[in-house]
Amino acid sequence: MREYLLTLCVTAAVTYLLTGPVRKFAIAAGAMPEIRARDVHREPTPRLGGIAMFGGLCGGLLLASQLTNVGQVFELSNEPRALLSGAGLIWLLGVLDDKWGVDALIKLGGQMIAAGVMVVQGLTILWIPIPGVGNVALTQVQGTLLTVALVVITINAVNFVDGLDGLASGMVCLAAAAFFMYAYRMWYGYGIEAAAPATLFAAILMGMCLGFLPHNMHPARIFMGDSGSMLIGLVLAAGAISITGQVDPDQLVQSVGSERGAVHFMVPLYMPILLPLTIIAVPVADLVLAIVRRMWRGQSPFAADRGHLHHRLLEIGHSHSRAVLIMYFWSALIAFGAVAYSVNSASVWIVLAIVFFSAVGLVMLLLPRFTPRAPQWMESFLPPRYRHFRDGEPAAGSAGAPTGSTPEAAAGERVPVSAGPNGATAIGGRSRFRERSGAGSGS
Repeated sequence: MREYLLTLCVTAAVTYLLTGPVRKFAIAAGAMPEIRARDVHREPTPRLGGIAMFGGLCGGLLLASQLTNVGQVFELSNEPRALLSGAGLIWLLGVLDDKWGVDALIKLGGQMIAAGVMVVQGLTILWIPIPGVGNVALTQVQGTLLTVALVVITINAVNFVDGLDGLASGMVCLAAAAFFMYAYRMWYGYGIEAAAPATLFAAILMGMCLGFLPHNMHPARIFMGDSGSMLIGLVLAAGAISITGQVDPDQLVQSVGSERGAVHFMVPLYMPILLPLTIIAVPVADLVLAIVRRMWRGQSPFAADRGHLHHRLLEIGHSHSRAVLIMYFWSALIAFGAVAYSVNSASVWIVLAIVFFSAVGLVMLLLPRFTPRAPQWMESFLPPRYRHFRDGEPAAGSAGAPTGSTPEAAAGERVPVSAGPNGATAIGGRSRFRERSGAGSGS
């Protein structure tokens, strides 16, 4: 565990430290596209954050190859090299798209090529466990097609959900954390060495996302762009492919006691192929709804619009930050719920807990105007936006309060003081907008 944590921390540190210089490079290179109709941000923001994330991926793999225990993954398996090859191709394609723009069909072809490169180097699905049937071996053609399809679906699911500050990186980080827990349990709990690459991929993916998040939280200073969203989507798919289609079910049979028991044990892992992805079910649902919606209108499935789930949350009254937190909540509930169910599927408490938190999530969705109030003794530990003025304290807009401020501004809402172009005003040399109209990732 210590080596995985070290790899995670180093990956996060490299990504975090590289993001600042990459932002300056993106500005100098002109990778700041104009505001599009579907964007929710109001000021041009540099992209190419995927460059820093790819640097973190390379740094994490380099460190892991030098460690005592984790380093054995590079000696016993070619999967880390396959991942790096596919990631390099998809990252380069994303960089070109962030700077000059690439046609949707060309991007789709590039995604398929990157997946094919990983298949050629051994990162492919060999069999599928099916409940009540057992393990079904796949032919080379079937395994290749299924692997490519899973990679393409995951990449585009992450890319489609990348529409608000910190949304994609946070959701993928939660999915990677749940996936790491499951893979680590299979590796050290059941002694299945084939789960080691997936465990490493999940740790590195968490580091990439955590290192980039401080720069990408609302209001974002830089967007990951397609170079980042497609990259983390590919890494997440690689982990799912590695542990689902590479782990020998016979080893599980020896640990669990029967083939049917082993197949049942792997339910939360092969769900990503059948659903197709439980661990990122929210982005996949957004992807499916977007495709259906656009085709129903007679548009291309790749045509951009403002009908994604995060756009709808903003439309019903949620602020930018709250919309992101709601998406985090549902992603974590589904991902960690699947992992908990895999540990003890017979526990009624797990099912009841999932139902309870689902009800909490529905309440959060239906009460966009609800503002939770923290106890007074906790306010000194909270950011200013979560503090509330009381009698006897200087309220916003009164004596002792900043000139031109309002209660909403004191609570963290960025609102215009006077009318101006597009509802913006200059306050201290900066344009202010309502938070619910804040910056998105622009993808």
